[in-house]
Amino acid sequence: MFRKGGSLLGANGAAVVAKSFECVPNVSEGRRPDVISAIAQAAAGPDVVLIDTQSDASHNRSVFTLVGSGDGVLGAALRIVEAAVARIDLRSHSGEHPRMGAVDVIPFIPISESTMDDAILLARRCAQAVWERHRVPSYFYEFAATTPRRRDLSAVRQGQFEGLMSAVKDPSRHPDVGEPELHPSAGAMAIGARDFLIAYNVNLASGDLPLAQRIALAVRQRSGGFFGIKALGFALSDTMVQVSMNVVNVKAIPLYRVTEIIRREAAAAGVSVSGCELVGLTPLAAVTESAAYYLNLDSIGPGQTTW
Repeated sequence: MFRKGGSLLGANGAAVVAKSFECVPNVSEGRRPDVISAIAQAAAGPDVVLIDTQSDASHNRSVFTLVGSGDGVLGAALRIVEAAVARIDLRSHSGEHPRMGAVDVIPFIPISESTMDDAILLARRCAQAVWERHRVPSYFYEFAATTPRRRDLSAVRQGQFEGLMSAVKDPSRHPDVGEPELHPSAGAMAIGARDFLIAYNVNLASGDLPLAQRIALAVRQRSGGFFGIKALGFALSDTMVQVSMNVVNVKAIPLYRVTEIIRREAAAAGVSVSGCELVGLTPLAAVTESAAYYLNLDSIGPGQTTW
């Protein structure tokens, strides 16, 4: 039995240090509770714990956070793929978030006693098993990428499901595992190994999508913004838009700073921040750092917080 903290009990009852991983499958379904529940239930198995599920109807996407041993998270990821492929058809799918697969991405993140090389190996095993079982091709990204260009998930996913149906036949866009042809309903997957990231969104009280896109362009690293920030602008409704971010270097910029920059840029256009949201898990240090800023404290020490 996997135990939180990354240890197993040996035959003599002594704790045995085990390699453990986080795995965060992103599934292209955020609107049908029965489908989301079935996929979550499929994750159950030995040596793995599903510790968080978050769904967003506007994005039409759900994020499942798993922690366990290597075999534990790999088995859970494959069960999630099986459940999703059986229930999701991208030919009738719509949503704000870019996607190219019923299961769009599966990252493996090394935590206790594990290494990035261990996570890369899990990504390789996962992609091969998905192809053999479901004939869904896969691309490797981040540290598992086979070319420098494919380290960037947005480059891998360019064109999304609809555009990739023809682009996949271009030799430069061939999958890393599988034939150069998408699964007719499940598309393709991006499977990777990466460091921990923070998925963080700032919602603006406006239907002005170009404003959210301009702010995303200003803050993201690729267009000259802040190191470690990936950002896109989305429309959530006629009265709300979103700057959606992945903070891929959690120490590069504090959450409060990027929040205040977005607040300032929106205010210049006469728009207020209506709220912020965290997707999945976030390091406690990132939260306390921002809490200290807004409480006007020098810092919040480890001994000053509790569960």
